[in-house]
Amino acid sequence: MEEDTGSLGNGLFIDELCKLRVLDPEVATQTQQLNGECKEFVDKINEFQRIVGGFISMVSDLAKQVDNEKMKAIGCRNLLKSIAKERETKKQQLLALITEKKMQLERLNTQYESLLKVEADQNEFIEQFIMQK
Repeated sequence: MEEDTGSLGNGLFIDELCKLRVLDPEVATQTQQLNGECKEFVDKINEFQRIVGGFISMVSDLAKQVDNEKMKAIGCRNLLKSIAKERETKKQQLLALITEKKMQLERLNTQYESLLKVEADQNEFIEQFIMQK
């Protein structure tokens, strides 16, 4: 054994601690190093998945809030439209009532003038009748 590690042949090796190995010590070291790197990679992937899951959850909650606010806004807009329609209907009703009352006033004024004329005629008739006696 001239070296710290050596091959005995038939796939057997001796490591630096003089232990018999089936795998070349250099390959075993590289395998352990790769195993450690794989574990780090898996840990990083798991952390990434946790962060992404939190982000997705947060975006989902925000989307629900946006939908709720959107529905509220649509409801308010519809309410305003209905109030505007009610006001327009009330306005039309009041305009119709005003027109009706104006016509009634005109009719009553005409009737009043007619009654004043009748009263004046009757008063004149009474005066003429009294003077004739």
